[in-house]
Amino acid sequence: MTRHAPALTAEQADLADMVGAVVAGARERVSDERPDEVAAVRRRLAELGVWTLAAGDASGETGGAGGGEGVDALAAVAFACLARSWPALAWASVQAGVAARILDGTQAAVAVQAGDTAVAVVDEDSDVVRLTLRDGMISGRIDRIDPAGERPRVVVVGDGSVLVLPAEALRFERLRRTGLDGALTASAEIVGPVREAGALIAGVDTDAARVRLRLGAAAVATGIAEAAAEAALTYSAQRVQFGAPLTALPTVRDALFSISQAVTTAWLQVLRPWDRSVWQATAVLASACEQAIDACAAAVQSHGGYGYLTEYQVERMLRDALSLRAACDVATARRTAAAALAGPSPTDSERRPS
Repeated sequence: MTRHAPALTAEQADLADMVGAVVAGARERVSDERPDEVAAVRRRLAELGVWTLAAGDASGETGGAGGGEGVDALAAVAFACLARSWPALAWASVQAGVAARILDGTQAAVAVQAGDTAVAVVDEDSDVVRLTLRDGMISGRIDRIDPAGERPRVVVVGDGSVLVLPAEALRFERLRRTGLDGALTASAEIVGPVREAGALIAGVDTDAARVRLRLGAAAVATGIAEAAAEAALTYSAQRVQFGAPLTALPTVRDALFSISQAVTTAWLQVLRPWDRSVWQATAVLASACEQAIDACAAAVQSHGGYGYLTEYQVERMLRDALSLRAACDVATARRTAAAALAGPSPTDSERRPS
């Protein structure tokens, strides 16, 4: 790990090293242009027990919406470490962990945990979900999914229940986006018969699913921000101007501190136990995404004109941060969380007279 994360336990540090070794062993960065390699990395992470780490409880304890403290921190470390190099796979891993919990005990869960099947998880409140129910049949489309795999299952999280849409009933169309190369971003349109009775899973703790989705995404944002902060620190220490490194300038040191401050704050949030309410998890996610975008923008600026060259990769980090915010639909999550926090509006009879 780097200087930004708090001191990790031995188990967390070993996990960070293992994820780093997988990334270092890859021939090159995962890409939409090589979906077979994306699938191979997904299976490799599954073999190591990392792909759906957040689905299980490493400590044997459970609690609150998030699960045991041990697995919460391990999951956050795994997501952040993956996101430093492969944010698309990190976000897909978050979704896979949530889906594996929801599908627990089914053959579908086994396929997801093995990395054999890609899966996308979306919130029914999201603006990208356009589904309708008529005469017991579900139709419509989902405008964006980011599963890091071809022909995924799609899990739609509702209120106390979820819809599981099989790949064979969907038509996928690849979409262009700013960043998250390797996410295989697509739209999914229902073209086969999908009966609500067969697709609906009732009695699901959907609040817990939303918490894990949003805090997992916050960990991904933290990893992207950390990579940007490290890039800015490394470049500024090596770049010599006026006979000294850029880090000799007080203004540069202050700017670097501001980037690192945001990353460290984000780490402290995502390493805490995930037993939080949905609106609190949304607040952490919204903050982490904005911090990641700000950190990446500052890292680009720290490189001067070079920051816009693909050779230095900080421009890619900024694109990844922006795409992650869109993939998580932070704007809609904020809107629904704000409504839940405020509570229902009082009726006219409940309002106090002026």
